[in-house]
Amino acid sequence: MIYLRSFLFQLVFWLWSITWAVGMLLVLPLPRRINTWCLTTWARGLLVGLRFLAGVRVEVRGQEHRPTGPALIAAKHQSMFDVFSQFALLPDACFVMKKELLMVPLFGWHGLKAEMIVVDRDGHSAALKKLVRDAVDRMKESRQIVIFPEGTRGKVGEPGDYKPGIAALYRELNMPVTPLALNCGSHWNKGFLIQPGTIVFEYLPAIPAGLKRGEFMRELQTRIDGATKALEDARL
Repeated sequence: MIYLRSFLFQLVFWLWSITWAVGMLLVLPLPRRINTWCLTTWARGLLVGLRFLAGVRVEVRGQEHRPTGPALIAAKHQSMFDVFSQFALLPDACFVMKKELLMVPLFGWHGLKAEMIVVDRDGHSAALKKLVRDAVDRMKESRQIVIFPEGTRGKVGEPGDYKPGIAALYRELNMPVTPLALNCGSHWNKGFLIQPGTIVFEYLPAIPAGLKRGEFMRELQTRIDGATKALEDARL
């Protein structure tokens, strides 16, 4: 049964996504808010598909900590679901994405239209400076900047290797950071199969601005990895 349910969802996932990606070409000349509405509707449709086709429900914890205005969110990264789910859960999500994704047909165009923050991971200090400049601009639009401090998807049960980009944003923006723990990888990682159960997104209390770099990075990783492990151990 799990193979059939996974197949049905994967089929719907790709048909739904391709239909929206092609259809959204029509709104490329229009204001960004139209693009945002399309991404939100696309993501919410996928959440419905997960529930009724794959047997995966989505639960949001820490509602009182979930940002609705300008915010900086540092999230665990285990699955591509970590990304598109936030379009459904946040008012105006803006992701920090690697430059290589711009080469993906349609996805790259819509990422540019959505004014995501594009980073050249080989750019070193120049890339960090551009990251900060772009983040400052997005904050003026009251967006929720989502960054995956690990940079790439990690394996379930393994601690993350946190990169310096989040520390640069934390220092230069001088604002709190909301950690986001999740267990997406336990249900949908890189493979075909999707395990039934409950995917939890847990928004944790914000880390206040002003901590020293080392202290901030230790606190961030402790909170995210600790809460993520608790979710994984619960086997929801």
